[in-house]
Amino acid sequence: MKKQEQKTAYLFLLPSLTGAAVFVLIPFADVIRRSFLKAVGNTFVGISNYQEVLGNTAFQQAAAHTLRFLCICLPLLLILSFCAAWMLYRLPAAKAVFQTVFLLPMAVPVASLVVSWKVIFHGNGLLNEMLALFGREGQDWMNTDTAFWVLVFSYLWKNLGYDVVLWIAALSEVGEEQYEAARVSGAGAWACFFYITLPQLKPGIVMIFVLSFVNAFRVFREAYLIAGDYPHESIYMLQHLFNNWFTKLDIQKMSAAAVMMAAAVSILLFLLERWNERQET
Repeated sequence: MKKQEQKTAYLFLLPSLTGAAVFVLIPFADVIRRSFLKAVGNTFVGISNYQEVLGNTAFQQAAAHTLRFLCICLPLLLILSFCAAWMLYRLPAAKAVFQTVFLLPMAVPVASLVVSWKVIFHGNGLLNEMLALFGREGQDWMNTDTAFWVLVFSYLWKNLGYDVVLWIAALSEVGEEQYEAARVSGAGAWACFFYITLPQLKPGIVMIFVLSFVNAFRVFREAYLIAGDYPHESIYMLQHLFNNWFTKLDIQKMSAAAVMMAAAVSILLFLLERWNERQET
């Protein structure tokens, strides 16, 4: 009976597994194969493509800028969204109103956001006009290091509401009776947070971190639409590099870099999963 149920389950999963194999697994296996070959002629070259990518100055700069962006944005987003979620969770009367406010940026199309940034930060934009009123000289902000912080603000503003909703869902899983029992025992607000709330949020922290990490790579749309293929170096990310390699048909470089990025993300997810399992045990 159990074997029959397993066969039925696999039968229902077969369409999804087939689609994943045809559109994801087989193409990625071909990417791995191509990373060891020349782009023309299918000549086996070993790890020379990987060495060429790692020694490429543009790749090093793009990887450094992407890492800098992630190291700044992810902690900021997690901390700010958690603080906002904690405030809303403790103020149920204002939850509906503030949730709507935090979620509004998600409804704003990327094209509208890009137009707004251009209107504000262009050389002849609103920001420079306001500075001129105070006798200050403006500049083309998107061609300076300020472009990086504009991109950081865009990411935080766009994703804050999404993470707030996730944090509220995670906080709702903590039973209120645990807080009541702790207060009866004399525990204060900080003790309740560190010994009740935080331990039970650990699985949620992993999930929210992973989703925020994935969303961080979607910020390329804003950077590309604002500044094009070759923006200011502070916002020249790996996505720009891949896009430029694609237009130049540098298949061998793209394949090697994609395999390395997939390996790095897989290791990160594996470590997070192991950490989560240890916390649960």
